[in-house]
Amino acid sequence: MTGKDATRRLPLGKSWVLAAVGFVVLIGGVVAWRQITGGPQTAEAQAPVPQRQAAPQRQTASGPLAAPAEEVAAPTRTAQKIQTVAVVNREPISRETLADEALRRHGEDVLESLLNRHLISMACQQKGIQITEADIDNEIANIAKKFGLSVDRWLGLLREERNVTPGQYRREIIWPTLALRKLAENQLAVTDAEIQVEYEKNYGPKVKVRMISLSERGLAEELRAKAAANPDSFADMAKDHSQDVNSAAARGLIPPIRKHIGNQEIEDTVFAMQPGEVSPVLFVQGQYLIFKCEEHLAPDQIPANSLPAIRQRLADIVRESKMRDAAGDIYQQLQSNAQIVNVFNDPSKSAQMPGVAATLNGQPVSIQELKEECISRHGVEVLDGEINRKILQQELTRRQLAVSEADLEAEIIRAADAFGFLTKEGTPDMEAWLKQVTEEQGVSVELYVRDAVWPTVALKKLVDNKVQITEEDITKGFAANYGERAQVLAVVLDSQRRAQEVWEMARRNPTEKFFGELARQYSIEPVSKNNDGQVPPIRKHGGQPTIENEAFKLQPGEISGIIATGNQYVILYSLGLTKPLIHDVEDVRDELVKELHEKKLRLAMAEEFERLRENAQIDNFLANTTQAGKAYESAVREQMQQRK
Repeated sequence: MTGKDATRRLPLGKSWVLAAVGFVVLIGGVVAWRQITGGPQTAEAQAPVPQRQAAPQRQTASGPLAAPAEEVAAPTRTAQKIQTVAVVNREPISRETLADEALRRHGEDVLESLLNRHLISMACQQKGIQITEADIDNEIANIAKKFGLSVDRWLGLLREERNVTPGQYRREIIWPTLALRKLAENQLAVTDAEIQVEYEKNYGPKVKVRMISLSERGLAEELRAKAAANPDSFADMAKDHSQDVNSAAARGLIPPIRKHIGNQEIEDTVFAMQPGEVSPVLFVQGQYLIFKCEEHLAPDQIPANSLPAIRQRLADIVRESKMRDAAGDIYQQLQSNAQIVNVFNDPSKSAQMPGVAATLNGQPVSIQELKEECISRHGVEVLDGEINRKILQQELTRRQLAVSEADLEAEIIRAADAFGFLTKEGTPDMEAWLKQVTEEQGVSVELYVRDAVWPTVALKKLVDNKVQITEEDITKGFAANYGERAQVLAVVLDSQRRAQEVWEMARRNPTEKFFGELARQYSIEPVSKNNDGQVPPIRKHGGQPTIENEAFKLQPGEISGIIATGNQYVILYSLGLTKPLIHDVEDVRDELVKELHEKKLRLAMAEEFERLRENAQIDNFLANTTQAGKAYESAVREQMQQRK
């Protein structure tokens, strides 16, 4: 059976290998991370957290259906996998629990990338190709050197900026790239002619031009005729008529055109033009283009002693470009000949082959291996979510509270109602809401309930009796939602000196029109700058008391003082107050109470979770972190004081 006949075949497309190679070739592994690892990650309630997962050291990084290029264990860690991954307030979380949860969330995507690597590994075995740890070390060192960084700093940047651990980088980025490079070795020869083309791209002659871009041929021909008759008018015509906004703003000027970079017809045309000459109308990618040659720029002057190094770098660029094409073709051929059966996503096959996630060319990939790969890739982030869940469950148990199925359903119904998912009869449409939210987040209903609904319900049970709505809350809420608003113009500035200058100018000419001009010229805030100072009306109790107090004190036509708020300085011009449409709080009391209760409840939930988390004693063996907990620390301090 071929790959085309495989049952429920995984989407192991050519794009995966191109992304893997491109990751290293283009920027050394920072941009294409999610493509390499099998597609976008599943949206979850937990935020991703950097991880480090040690694994056994190997002499070579390829083997029969073995995860290639495992991360070498850190000196302070043993290669044996820990079976208790965390302890929360003396209660353990097992590795098996973590594996199940990581598999539940990421199994499908991780299986795809796992099979990708196995497929390449099998091809390497068939051709006697081995990728050693030394090969991987050398490749990483070369990439770091290209960026002028040490290996440690480069790996640190990957972890900090892209949440890619050294083990993941070695195993999932560098290893596939090196393997495919060796598989494609006989297709990577570079000729002198190819190096010369690359040289001309980077250092060769250029033509400085202006351009007019239009969507109508008739107008293009008309403007071209006028420009040919009067070339000096080209810049003004570009500014007034060109539909390419960026070049129009520069009076038609675009970056100089080089050879071998873009459209061949454009390059041939502009390189054949003389300074001051206007081109014919060219039709390129749905646009009618007219060019005017400003001047021909000479090739860059390269010192003779720099040429060998430059030629070597250009040869590398050509070779890596060929690498992407060749590797993609090789991978596509491997895939088309592969026999892949996806057991993980097929309940009937799972029953027939227990413990098997997939088969590749008849060889099984076990569920246990898939679980470990999920832990390696996503273990720390999933574990953090499980720690949070454990903390909440412990507090519920301590207070003799429980979350029931009815509680979960009620919360889903509340969410459907809050977000306007209603049936024709006006009742909350739970099914429509679940469909929407799970599709948006890319999760199952089960995961949505476990990761979002359950924690919400748990926290509500822990704080609900603490939330009280007072008459003062209702009065402030009524003023904020239904009261008068202060209509103002605003200028926002980032220095007190500039604010003082603008305020002096506004005071000398205190008119609405002039204030708007000042906002357009000086304001650093986009809304006020682009709308002549106009900003949304300011309400009371909206969260900016300093600005609110000043805005409501102003009389129409009056200018405020300089209001310091954070790192910014604000000047207001009063246009007066709006008139409320609702005057009696009793008309909207029920709505206000409902809204205020929800807001205060959410705030209380966040504060309660923060308190529980800070007070928890947490040993996270996967992330190598320990938190004693404030309560524990306080008890230790008391004991020390007593001993004194």
